[in-house]
Amino acid sequence: MSHITNLKLHNFRCYRQAELQDLGAGLVVLHGPNGAGKTNILEALSLLVPGRGLRGAKTMEMQCQDAGQAWAVSGSLQAPYGPVQLGTGLDAKTEKRIIRINGETARGQNALAEHLAAVWLTPQMDRLFLDSSSHRRRFLDRLVFAFDPGHSGRVTRYENAMRQRSKLLQESAEKGGADPSWIKGLESQMAETGVAIAAARLEFVDRLQTATKQSNDEYFPRAIMRATGTLEELLGNESALAVEELFAYQLEQSRKRDGITGGAGSGPHKSDLQVVYADKDMAADQCSTGEQKALLIGITIAHARLIVAERGQPPLLLLDEVAAHLDEDRRAALYSILQDLGGQAWLTGTDKNLFDDVGDSAQVFEIRDAQVL
Repeated sequence: MSHITNLKLHNFRCYRQAELQDLGAGLVVLHGPNGAGKTNILEALSLLVPGRGLRGAKTMEMQCQDAGQAWAVSGSLQAPYGPVQLGTGLDAKTEKRIIRINGETARGQNALAEHLAAVWLTPQMDRLFLDSSSHRRRFLDRLVFAFDPGHSGRVTRYENAMRQRSKLLQESAEKGGADPSWIKGLESQMAETGVAIAAARLEFVDRLQTATKQSNDEYFPRAIMRATGTLEELLGNESALAVEELFAYQLEQSRKRDGITGGAGSGPHKSDLQVVYADKDMAADQCSTGEQKALLIGITIAHARLIVAERGQPPLLLLDEVAAHLDEDRRAALYSILQDLGGQAWLTGTDKNLFDDVGDSAQVFEIRDAQVL
């Protein structure tokens, strides 16, 4: 099974230098007081897969303060086909993030997806079902991205086209100078990529739902999930080409309003992820805090199992303070599930006693004052 055997941090967040060595598959526990740097290690690991990591931070935000050299993270991956060296960091000249695989600079982040997948949970995600639809949409897109690296590119292209269209519509309203053919071209791009985004979400949710139905976890309830939105609803009854034409027509008809309000009145940027606690037939936002946490863990576990089924390898699991609000039985059940997955799972917590149930099967590190003890 794939797992990280060595992790090095250089001028990353609160770490000038840090290294975790001789790591094996299974559970890796990081414990220590708040602010010690535990989450920063998980964030460093999350940067070894495509995307902006578990915090979604900008490249410059990860630079260690007052450090003379640019930040860098490297991880030695033991894969079924042999060892792979993964690295990422800040290019001081361009202030952009660079990717290196086995010492060679990669063209883009998607190259990382060929070697490693990662799934994570953070305390900030505990309010997922209560926050705005944008939070759930980003959560869903990140899950899709683990299977389809091209999904992120489509989302970026759609958002860029929408911003350019908004700018042209505003200029047209103020100065009357925007070329209608430019606007139409951007709308065509929005229609094409928007429908592809919605279709990818629908397909993924259907596969994830199948994975949750096959789960018999007593302590983590089964969720019923549904991707909702204008395009998602249309794709249930029309062909993708027909939906593209409908969306493009809708964008053309709403130019005047969109020029005033900005953005677009409908599209994949308005979609949502609806979640229901299956056994209670209750919307997730109406469930108790504990039930919401259990639902979120259940979705994450189902996602990990789906990755195992699709890729033949479990993902890297990064669980930040996930055990703190679970009762003893749920904690024990979670640790058992993580071990059964067969991959590498990293867990953080302020209290070492939270991990008593894992016994001697976990590798345990104390983190204190940005030092790995």
